[in-house]
Amino acid sequence: MAFLFIGLCAPAKAQTHYPDVPEPMVFDMMRPLGAKRGEMEANTLATTSLSGADRSVQWAPEVEYALADGFAIEGELPFKDGRLVELKLGLQAAFGTFNGGRSAHGVQYLGIYDRDARHYRSSFAYMVAHRYNDRWSSVSMAGLGDVSLSGGRGRNAAIVNHSLFYDSADGQILGLELNYRGGADGYMLAMPQIHQRLADKVNVQAGIGAERPYGGVFRPKAGIRLIREF
Repeated sequence: MAFLFIGLCAPAKAQTHYPDVPEPMVFDMMRPLGAKRGEMEANTLATTSLSGADRSVQWAPEVEYALADGFAIEGELPFKDGRLVELKLGLQAAFGTFNGGRSAHGVQYLGIYDRDARHYRSSFAYMVAHRYNDRWSSVSMAGLGDVSLSGGRGRNAAIVNHSLFYDSADGQILGLELNYRGGADGYMLAMPQIHQRLADKVNVQAGIGAERPYGGVFRPKAGIRLIREF
């Protein structure tokens, strides 16, 4: 991975062609980096624990739209079973490519309003996408959750995602997504997944992995995301 950090030291080149890298299933991006103006998609992610006391289904319909080349916005409505629990608004900006066009980087901001606690929080992450060859690619993200300039207990917890993908066949991608969030409400998640194109502009992502909440034990977790592009 050293070449990624070397590439970050160089200014991003103004290229119109971004590397073709899949989006993680759980830590969703707001369109791929370098999305063109007018691109839009609607998708819904549903996840549930396969063991333990909490068997609720967490699901979230969302709409993503590229307002300009490389700049996207997202609106999301997270539910827990049949109850709307949060309101989310996300912004994403691409900075350009480097490493001869094989890598791209950008940032993502997410604002979250908790309807039960009547509390607003936000997260910020820096992203690097890289295409190794015709088969292998990856996305890495690092940032802070519950951002606060004044600090405070439980604020500015680290969030990290690394997803590795393998293009196994035309229209099919295999992936492994690793998520980490620090803090008292943090967790670790490992989610092997498959991305499958079902029809023109219709895709599904599905996986079964394991999640460990802070102070808890690893439990199996399943997820599926259905995507429709326009």
